[in-house]
Amino acid sequence: MSHTSLRTALAASAILTFSTLAQAQTIRLAHVDPAEWTQSKKGAASQIFKNLVEAETDLKVDLFPAGSMGNETELVQGAQDGLITMTMVSGAFSKVCKAASVTDIPYMFSSAPVAWKVLDGSFGQELAAHCLKETGLRTLAYGETGFRSFTNSKHPIASPADMKGLKFRVQTIPLYLEMVKGLGAEPQGIAWAEVPTALATRVVDGQENPVSVIYGNKFWEFQKYMTLDRHVYGVDFILINDEFFSSLSADDQAAIQRAATIAGTVGRAIQQFGSAEGVSKLINEGMEVTQPTAKQLDEFKQLAQPSVKTYLRKALGNDAKWIDKLDAAVAEASK
Repeated sequence: MSHTSLRTALAASAILTFSTLAQAQTIRLAHVDPAEWTQSKKGAASQIFKNLVEAETDLKVDLFPAGSMGNETELVQGAQDGLITMTMVSGAFSKVCKAASVTDIPYMFSSAPVAWKVLDGSFGQELAAHCLKETGLRTLAYGETGFRSFTNSKHPIASPADMKGLKFRVQTIPLYLEMVKGLGAEPQGIAWAEVPTALATRVVDGQENPVSVIYGNKFWEFQKYMTLDRHVYGVDFILINDEFFSSLSADDQAAIQRAATIAGTVGRAIQQFGSAEGVSKLINEGMEVTQPTAKQLDEFKQLAQPSVKTYLRKALGNDAKWIDKLDAAVAEASK
């Protein structure tokens, strides 16, 4: 759905312009995940948010799940324009706030608790303030889309040496292309809709995604091996149009902030549950799962991070300082 189509869909649904939205005291929250909370971290988080806000305030929350208002890039733009009030997105946010892309540096977070500590602490607060100035979108809280791991159809991968000669489908994002090249494999940027066919026809040998996505899309039908290297931790940004937020009373703002924080925590819990359960389910479906040792994971890190950081420092320009800020925050959180 194009941004023009988003406008048309909103108009067709009798969705009002931003000024009327504020007067109507209605929050319109859109995301791309399924609505069913047991299948979706964003679905669960948004439902919790709606329930809490409507219980504690006179505000109404309308939910638009499953990409009904467009893809994540379009949702970010729609929230900036006031066509929708809120959204939950991951990588698309870095297109409007480049500094947010540093959270995708491979092997940056050794575990989810370290990531939570960094994002919920001073680094996350500072990044939110910076992105607010850049975009007009307030980051209310951080959820997660999960750690990404590699799968392939050729052989087990325990160290970077096992990556050589393999072709991996990645998102058409330079950071991911640089990561796979740094690990000695060949990256192939392929659109998401074409991934099953690319795997089935062996156009590529493997791909990378969170465990829940690997299981949910039945990739075990094309892929025999999975490596739990957890190379990138996906962050969900829970965003609200700041002009709308600023128009509310202090009590309503506080209630929205509380609800978003709880929603982010619920989303994280659903994602963690789905990942843990997903590994067992994938094993039951016949996948062979490899957990690299700490030494092997450090080998992955030492090969992947330099090329990605070099690319990011050039791409970010003055915002490259956020790489060092994140390094310092992770070091502190990991103590």
